Amino acid sequence: MLKIGIGPSSSHTLGPWRASERWISELRKDGQFDKVESITVNVYGSLSLTGKGHATDYALILGLLGADPEIIPVEEIHSLVQEVKSTQKLNFDGKRALDFNVEKDIIFHKKFLPFHANGLKFQALLDSGKKISKTYYSIGGGFVVVEERKNAKKKNMAFNTFPYPIENGKELLEVCSQESKSISEIVLANERSLRTDEEIDYQIGRVWNTMLECMYTGCHTEGKLPGGLNVKRRAFELHENLMGDLPYTNPEEWLQSIRQTEVKFRQILQWVSCFALSVNEVNASLGRVVTAPTNGSAGVIPAVLMYYLVIENHAGNFEHVKQFLLVAGEIGSIFKKGATISAAMGGCQAEIGVSSAMAAGALTELLGGTPEQVLMAAEIAMEHHLGLTCDPIGGLVQIPCIERNSMGAIKAINAAELALGSDPSEAKVPLDKVVQTMWETAKDMSSKYKETSEGGLAVGVFLSDC
Repeated sequence: MLKIGIGPSSSHTLGPWRASERWISELRKDGQFDKVESITVNVYGSLSLTGKGHATDYALILGLLGADPEIIPVEEIHSLVQEVKSTQKLNFDGKRALDFNVEKDIIFHKKFLPFHANGLKFQALLDSGKKISKTYYSIGGGFVVVEERKNAKKKNMAFNTFPYPIENGKELLEVCSQESKSISEIVLANERSLRTDEEIDYQIGRVWNTMLECMYTGCHTEGKLPGGLNVKRRAFELHENLMGDLPYTNPEEWLQSIRQTEVKFRQILQWVSCFALSVNEVNASLGRVVTAPTNGSAGVIPAVLMYYLVIENHAGNFEHVKQFLLVAGEIGSIFKKGATISAAMGGCQAEIGVSSAMAAGALTELLGGTPEQVLMAAEIAMEHHLGLTCDPIGGLVQIPCIERNSMGAIKAINAAELALGSDPSEAKVPLDKVVQTMWETAKDMSSKYKETSEGGLAVGVFLSDC
């Protein structure tokens, strides 16, 4: 649920990037990579309608070049893409130079493929004259599938090897009760069936460090966001006003300095907003972020985690970060299994709503909540995001997306407090019911409100007004 990648969108940027890598891997496996003479990529549905604003073309080019979104220097992204555009040559997986005209060989279709709103088809002409193709679907959060789901059986076998295979909230609570364990302990046990404690800590550490560096970068970068809307970065000035003259030289020292500030209620709101805005301003600039569970909602979880570390517990450490991310990931997986984390399928409730639920539940456990209160917090957070549309102006992940992360983070903190002050046995709506309701709402929602920029603010506000 938490992947390191490049913005601005997990489904429209990271997904196509990973699909490109996967296609190359399958060409190699089939012994066809060295036979490829030319490439065409067809992009469909939501991927097409907001593809340019979401840098889908950039992602495809970089993926076909063989660049890794986890480690590519972000300052090289534009130059690599511009070189392909200007030379009309693509160094396929860094191995073979092919003719490639970006305007002609990446084709955007308004047509939707039946399986999922985010479809893309890779086509290749081989040296024998044979044409081959493969279709993938970017289903949100950087996840990529094929319609036939050939690996479903293999994945189910891996799932069934978990000591605690869990599909929904009810099963999670039953396991916690039977084992007398917290949600984070159950998730950690499942993780240990796949990798060592050292590997778990290393990967969680990478995720957290990426989140921290992303917030640090966003808080120290001023100017306007790219894309033509002339959106001013706000985290920089907000951060300057909050920090004052406190000294620091790196992200870790920065975190310690923030802990020294005297924070009142209004400043709490400002700090949480600052953290959330900083992440999504980086995301909107093709920066490196963590899908949580998506790029468009990447600011909610780090903002709420920072709230815990700098407001609720100044002595918070890596174990708290680990506990928070384990719980958040489990709640996100419940939504992914029971509904969707793709705005192209469910609107923004599937992104900001899910991220707010993840953060609310994770914060609740860190603040001493029971498993029942954790799921209650997640339910409350999602309940108040139901029906939220995805209507990015200009197809850019900027308006209203960046501010929505701030609102999602504040709602998560409020949901946690409501749950901690409540008796879960008196709750009227279980988490699984709100997951089901979210999915039903998604299916009923008009496609123009599902990341197509064909409705809502995307058409209600003219680009000239920006």
